[in-house]
Amino acid sequence: MTRAPGTMRIGAVAAHFGRDLDRAIAKIEGIVNDARASGVDLLVLPDATLGGYLSDLRHPDPSSLPPALTEDSYEIRRIIAMAGEMVICFGYAEDGGGRLYNSALAVSGDGVLGRHRKVHQPAGESLVYAAGDAFAPFDTPLGRMGMLIDYDKTFPEAARSLALDGAAIMACLSAWPASLTDRASRLPQDRQSRLFDLYDSARAAENQVVWVSSNQTGVMGGLRFLGQAKVVGPGGDILARTSSKGGLAIAEIDVAAEVDRSRRILHHLKELNPGAYTRPGGTS
Repeated sequence: MTRAPGTMRIGAVAAHFGRDLDRAIAKIEGIVNDARASGVDLLVLPDATLGGYLSDLRHPDPSSLPPALTEDSYEIRRIIAMAGEMVICFGYAEDGGGRLYNSALAVSGDGVLGRHRKVHQPAGESLVYAAGDAFAPFDTPLGRMGMLIDYDKTFPEAARSLALDGAAIMACLSAWPASLTDRASRLPQDRQSRLFDLYDSARAAENQVVWVSSNQTGVMGGLRFLGQAKVVGPGGDILARTSSKGGLAIAEIDVAAEVDRSRRILHHLKELNPGAYTRPGGTS
């Protein structure tokens, strides 16, 4: 499969994943095979790929939680084996030694490349998951990357901290539902649908990075997920996207060249003026 020199193919997945781990592994295998046939180098699956997300954000049912896994669990070892030379990001419920985390891993056939525990927790998520406390980029064969999960992208500081530490690609894995309080009859008109797209483009443009946004689709309990997976360029332009249904958005891009080009005149990270920012109370 021919491609321009220096480019890579990035795939963002919109798909539904529930509690059934065997079914999830079979679905992942099909998606990975399709991605590999399309020459994808980086594949970003949704938040809660293994075991699904919560069924109710305000009052989570403690009897119906995602299964807790460790990095030694069969399902995670199976995805590592599938990956080969591809880099795959996926979400799971991490058994953190008596605490459950909403977590993501980046893996290749060589093993785990990067980890993230979701930091920012909406509504009642804190009743189920402990919160992470850091955003840490990591090196991969495709370049330096960072990961965020879902609500993390609402906070500009999260993506900015990764960019300042050299991440040129950011994967944001989501299980992002339609509005709980003001749901539209059609998903594209839903308030959360608009915000989901807005945050994706804004975080890419603010930091002049390549942004890869995956999401769940379908229904889990009282939550209806938006889909809308996409790859966004460093100018905030959407290079490829899916609809609210399942799909794989693929974009071919020379990450280093496009990031450098976007920063040629206006370099947001170099032109920051942290001394002008103050915390509440007037202290810097």
